[in-house]
Amino acid sequence: MSVNSSHTPTVSGQDLVKNGSNSSRSVVNPSTPTKKPKPPKPENAITIAVSSRVLFNMEKEQQIFEQQGMEEYIKYQVAHETEPFSPGPAFSFVKALEAVNTQLRELYPDSEELFDVVLITNNHAYVGLRLINTINHHHLFIERFCMTGGNSPIGYLKAYHSNLYLSADPVKVREALEEGIAAATMFTPEKMRAVSETQLRVAFDGDAVLFSDESEQIFKAHGLDKFFEHEKAHENKLLDHGPLKGFLEVLGKLQKKFYAKGQRMDCPIRTYLVTARSAASSGTRALKTLRSWGLEIDEALFLAGAPKGPMLEKIRPHIFFDDQMFHVEGAAEMGTVACHVPYGIGQRLPRKGGKDKETAPAVQ
Repeated sequence: MSVNSSHTPTVSGQDLVKNGSNSSRSVVNPSTPTKKPKPPKPENAITIAVSSRVLFNMEKEQQIFEQQGMEEYIKYQVAHETEPFSPGPAFSFVKALEAVNTQLRELYPDSEELFDVVLITNNHAYVGLRLINTINHHHLFIERFCMTGGNSPIGYLKAYHSNLYLSADPVKVREALEEGIAAATMFTPEKMRAVSETQLRVAFDGDAVLFSDESEQIFKAHGLDKFFEHEKAHENKLLDHGPLKGFLEVLGKLQKKFYAKGQRMDCPIRTYLVTARSAASSGTRALKTLRSWGLEIDEALFLAGAPKGPMLEKIRPHIFFDDQMFHVEGAAEMGTVACHVPYGIGQRLPRKGGKDKETAPAVQ
């Protein structure tokens, strides 16, 4: 299976119903729900920016855009604006964020240290009604929208104080990373595994995700033996940070709020390090670096080069981040929602079979 943003299979409505989500394409009552909690101020929140095409399944609409153009795309969306989109790969992740917020509000009624989801899309504003109707249909709490009418939304990410950006467009993800914003390209498994509805589970690769690609450079240039020698010689030298260190930090900050209320064992946030490093030969440096940052990883899996997919199938995270497409593909094949972080030396090496394919235009 080759995971590709423009050719990735999506999840059927039947599978989503089985996992507790509503089926798509039913007509909705577009009335706006009342009694929603007040959103936190952006400067106090942990802001997760998601594109419409990862939050919802918009593959049919994307095909109309690619084959018939923007005008026909807009006409179709307006004509079907009371039909909700079915959930996309980020849907369960967003629902888990909301579940964490519910528990945080119970423990800290006046605190604004909460997750705040912002829908960031280059869709035209005419499509906004269908997106709003879909959000209300699925009972999501998303109050902040950014619809740029075809322009790149990347410039707005800093204005929203974004802690993480998820998109189906690898070009936009690279632009966000270049701006210093944690970002990843999200892919849709053919069949998504059921995930927890009460505990947010986030899994990270180590090198070039949480850490810099310093060690990865040694491995690519000199091989595995030199990599082990380098890590042993530098086990007391801390690794530099990678693009998603900041996101792990904010997760850890929220975890400590639960710990302070005696809920360490019942914390609704759980984090995982799933790395190809081996524990005895190169794990020490990774763990010492995390400790020096004051970050706790709940579970660390050192796989010594073994496939990550089977372990992720057991963990069942809502989201998994890796810099290597090989691992992203393997995770997706096992039903995990996996995200590619295009960072580090691994992205500059030519892929098997020649140059990367150019990315097709997309409405995000």
